[in-house]
Amino acid sequence: MVSKIFRYLIDFSLAVFSSLLLVISFPKFDLGFLAWIGLLPLFCAIHDKSLKYSFLLSFIGGVLFFVGIFYWIFEITNFTLVHAVILALYVGPFFGFFGLMFNFISFRLGIRTALFAAPFIWVPLEYIRSNLSFLALPWGLLAHSQYQYPMIIQIASLTGTFSISFLIVMVNSAIAGMIYPSISRWDSQNLPSPGGRRSILPRQRGRSLFVNRGRMVLIITAALLTTLTLLYGYVVISQPITGNKIKISLVQGNIEQVKKWDRKYAREIMQIYADLTEEASKDQPALIIWPETATPGAINQDFRLHREVRNIAKKAGTYLLLGSAQHQKFAEKEKKRFKYLNSAFFIDPQSKLGKNQRYDKIRLFPFGEYLPFKDIIPWSYLNVPNTSEYEAGKEFTVFEIPGFRFGVIICWESVFPELVREFVRNGAQFMVNITNEAWFGKTAAPYQLLSMSVFRAVENRVFVVRCANTGISCIIGPYGRIVDRIKNEKGQDVFIRGVMSGWIIPLDSNTIYTRYGDIFVWVVFFGTVVFLVVALFKKRK
Repeated sequence: MVSKIFRYLIDFSLAVFSSLLLVISFPKFDLGFLAWIGLLPLFCAIHDKSLKYSFLLSFIGGVLFFVGIFYWIFEITNFTLVHAVILALYVGPFFGFFGLMFNFISFRLGIRTALFAAPFIWVPLEYIRSNLSFLALPWGLLAHSQYQYPMIIQIASLTGTFSISFLIVMVNSAIAGMIYPSISRWDSQNLPSPGGRRSILPRQRGRSLFVNRGRMVLIITAALLTTLTLLYGYVVISQPITGNKIKISLVQGNIEQVKKWDRKYAREIMQIYADLTEEASKDQPALIIWPETATPGAINQDFRLHREVRNIAKKAGTYLLLGSAQHQKFAEKEKKRFKYLNSAFFIDPQSKLGKNQRYDKIRLFPFGEYLPFKDIIPWSYLNVPNTSEYEAGKEFTVFEIPGFRFGVIICWESVFPELVREFVRNGAQFMVNITNEAWFGKTAAPYQLLSMSVFRAVENRVFVVRCANTGISCIIGPYGRIVDRIKNEKGQDVFIRGVMSGWIIPLDSNTIYTRYGDIFVWVVFFGTVVFLVVALFKKRK
């Protein structure tokens, strides 16, 4: 009995340890190399366990991983512990189903086949989580942990970001394959299995299920894929980016969230942006950028505010891109409810604002900008507050200035690769992400969003420019390198006020990913189905 309890403790400790390794591989810890062994403790924990027990261990690991990633979510107004539990119950099963399917294939086809199948199982689960209607959450993908390693992430321009997650899981599998025989031997000789399966001595099944040749094939496959990835990355980043340069300036207003929507601070806010824009104009940029919802009101509804913004642009003598929305997000219940647009306006100081000079946010934030299926789902019973109703945009507007074209994504739209890809397919030569991340406080959230923006640049081989209210405002090169960012004299880049000017090169993207999207994922989906179907009709090992 004591040994069985001890076995339980070991299994759950391994699951916790796995989630810990994965969490610290992401920003702000940025120990990305740990992701390559992050799944190893989980593999050891679920090895030779029953399906239910494997699901439970993986589920717990997944919940703890997402708790570590999303700890900052309590900074959001009206977010409660109830909502955190709901979120955990949603994201945890994606890890749980990974453990379940992994061991199902292991029982039917052997552990060697299961390790080969692991990346085929993982990637579809990540993809489903990233595209599941209003529950889509393409956050915390294993690939995102590698944003600081340019040589590794260049394959995203060929096969997309999910292919990097595939490679990470494959390497974890190969390492697991090297140590599994020792684990099986130790388990069978020392501890009973609490998961419903009895470990079998290596002399009885080790050679038949995990012969040396099988292990070597797995290791060689992982090593070959990793080597090819690094070689491709080295060749790509060795090539210089050429073309006509343009200078852009970013304005980081650092407007406190409590002031941002209070009309009595409107004059102060506009004066801050006017002063910062004047400072930026000294560098004579081709374009000056303000963040999301920079103005204290909608410039298309407030004529005086519109005129003031145009006068600022005229004084600067350059084009101005800014965010403007009518109402506060996460607002309290109102007597009258209107639908608003969260928009980016492109101001030409020499002409009037035209209807084609605005981009309306397409991918709205659920529970912040709208309530999904509010006529069907009783959100009030889940303590979900009412929100201001925003209307989703419909057009992938590409702004054009003589000499270059660019697209704009607002706030969390940057986490959706297909959205950015569509802008580039429509002719955008670089992308601008305007955002307000003051909601999250001084947490890892802005750094996690930055890491995802890096992949949008690599996937489409274009510059990505981030302009945030409180940071991080920066320029990301086509190879994913962060060229420059707004910082103060102490090196701080969030919750500071400042401007930055930098050069970018508008590029006509023609990457395989830009043209064909996530075709790699569908190939992996097919492989997953093959593994599961074969396992389903195969007699249990």
